Amino acid sequence: MPHAPPLNVLLSRYRAGSALSCEPVDQGLLNRGYRLRTTHGRYFLKHHFDPETADPAAIARQHRATRRLAGLGVPVAPPLPDRYGRTVAVIGGHSYALHPWIDGRHRHGGQLTVRQCARLGALLGLVHAGLEQVMPAHRRNRPARAVDAPDADPAGSADPAATRALIDDLLARVHRHRPADSFDELARHRLLERRALLERHADRRPPRGGAVGWVHGDFHPFNLLYKDDAPAAIVDWDKLGVRPRAEEAVRAAAIFFVRPDGALDLPRVRAYARAYRRAAGATAAQLAAAVHRVWWERLNDFWMLRWHYERGDRRADPQFPAASALAVWWTRAYEAVGGAFTD
Repeated sequence: MPHAPPLNVLLSRYRAGSALSCEPVDQGLLNRGYRLRTTHGRYFLKHHFDPETADPAAIARQHRATRRLAGLGVPVAPPLPDRYGRTVAVIGGHSYALHPWIDGRHRHGGQLTVRQCARLGALLGLVHAGLEQVMPAHRRNRPARAVDAPDADPAGSADPAATRALIDDLLARVHRHRPADSFDELARHRLLERRALLERHADRRPPRGGAVGWVHGDFHPFNLLYKDDAPAAIVDWDKLGVRPRAEEAVRAAAIFFVRPDGALDLPRVRAYARAYRRAAGATAAQLAAAVHRVWWERLNDFWMLRWHYERGDRRADPQFPAASALAVWWTRAYEAVGGAFTD
């Protein structure tokens, strides 16, 4: 098994029996997970591998948050403590955590009924409201930047001039790639298309973000498990942090409810957003501002192409067709999208 975790040492710390099987879990772009079966039961073993999220103190903070959220009725899978009461095991310079195994499956927004979409929005609102209760007070004037986002100035939004320079660089990388393939063709088309849109809408750059608070940081279908028709566990809290809350709600909807052609399923978005506003106590004006900022973010966002051409990492390639089409569709349907989040 590649990157095999030190099972004997880990299991002795947790008194979790002897390993019977340990299989990698395929999903996930940053960290490594394993489906672990021992003589004592089934577990999910997480290797916090990504350097940006592998700090043991930060992981322990995430663990405290999930334990407290569980007490508020939020469906989570808090880690198990070892025999010393610690939830982070650092072995050989690597950080690991052992969680109970949750039977469930991931569901995209198109697989949810309108009522279930409302339940999803209410769940995220419950997370945001719950985090305000269980996490320490935060400074409200320093919204964080997303990982791999384009360079931003102190106002916190992408600079279209910097994005245009990035587009030129990516176009040069596409041109140099030989032999050219269908991904190169689509990438070139989307880059040219996006450059034209940025020239047309450069004057719509948004101001600083709105109210910030503790957020999950990465709320999307692969980080939510369903059992039957109900959410069973929100997982992967690696990006827990203080950011604009309403933007997380919009950003999540743009992932859950995007169709393969890049359009958003607006009836489902509307049900989700109404329930989120009620549960989180968010106003329509806050959602409207968040919609504008996330639209601008998407217009300036090329992380998938950067992974492909700068890192040679193609794990996000299957997401690129729909994600790249979304920015174009969203620009054309801007008013309708805003209405779906605020009606």
